Amino acid sequence: MGKRIAFDSNRDNGNWDIYTMNTDGSGVVRLTDHPADEESPSWSPDGTRVLFKSFRDGNGEIYVVNVNDLSVTNLTNNPAHDRSAAWSPNGRQIAFVSNRSGNYEIWVMNADGSGLLNRTNHPGQDWFPSWSPDSRRIAFHSFRDGDADIYVMNADGIARDWRRNGDRQ
Repeated sequence: MGKRIAFDSNRDNGNWDIYTMNTDGSGVVRLTDHPADEESPSWSPDGTRVLFKSFRDGNGEIYVVNVNDLSVTNLTNNPAHDRSAAWSPNGRQIAFVSNRSGNYEIWVMNADGSGLLNRTNHPGQDWFPSWSPDSRRIAFHSFRDGDADIYVMNADGIARDWRRNGDRQ
């Protein structure tokens, strides 16, 4: 772990695909090869899978590719636009952004795509979830106060304790 980098590039055929390489730039491996754009890779904590956003179904979906056999699985499979996926540090859950409720909100699902739960419910758009190191909290970017702020919530959704960080972006 920590010896390879996942990235997106349009180097081979003009559309964006997911690649990995060694930290020194050698050993480039193309993980996806699809005519639709595939972007925003995120390594699983165990280093065996990479999350990414793809438009292969005509809208943004969250997929995962196994780096050993290059098998690809659609985790969200919904007509909404899903994006900005992030693994929990324990590898059991994935936080992502979706507009399936009519507004961009933070959702959480199990690593296999099951157990889907909406964790935010606010008219302001919520973006870019990021897990705390202990997988208990999720920080996210929100426009709920009319400007961009960082909020933190409990990942289990039980306590809706929103806290605004005083730093402005």
